[in-house]
Amino acid sequence: MTPPNQPQLYLVTPPEFELSSFPGELAKVLDQHEVACVRLALATRDEDRLSRAADALRTIAHARDIAVVIDQHVALAEKLGLDGVHLLDGVRTVRTARKALGKDAIVGAFCGTSKHDGMNAGEAGADYVAFGPVGTSVLGDGGQAPLDLFAWWSEMIEVPVVAEGHLDAEAIASLALVTDFLSIGEEIWGNDDPSAALGSLIAGMA
Repeated sequence: MTPPNQPQLYLVTPPEFELSSFPGELAKVLDQHEVACVRLALATRDEDRLSRAADALRTIAHARDIAVVIDQHVALAEKLGLDGVHLLDGVRTVRTARKALGKDAIVGAFCGTSKHDGMNAGEAGADYVAFGPVGTSVLGDGGQAPLDLFAWWSEMIEVPVVAEGHLDAEAIASLALVTDFLSIGEEIWGNDDPSAALGSLIAGMA
């Protein structure tokens, strides 16, 4: 069990993976760590490939009572029996996704480093708001979501908050008391043993 006041794990797939091997890697991680949600984040827009990947991940995750959401594709989330959608455009499509998927679906919104966008997404009906990247990155505009954003949010806002993007052990230790979920993906999947890599990352929360 995840101790009280400790963030839950939100696991994100790589943008590309082999369907012949990745589900087995994922199953191993899920069997060794308590994970709240898995997010299918394939970069492809090929519906058949997304559907086959979603079917495989849903089978593995649901067998372990773990929710599965998909990046962006609201219609596919409903068609494939997934638990919801992770939106990448802040508040823009939260209301549309909520209307399409219903009140029981998970609708999450990535809001970059913008507190304003996060608040608007929460008011529009998002179940969680994600901020990031937490660590240094040259991607996007190079901005970072500072620790005080998470501290303020966790104190002032009831909507759960997710920290994501270039997380390391030091960042995780700092975030442990001020975020509800840690979104981890690229940090572990390139490792020979993703499960061990995840264990090392989260050891600092204990």
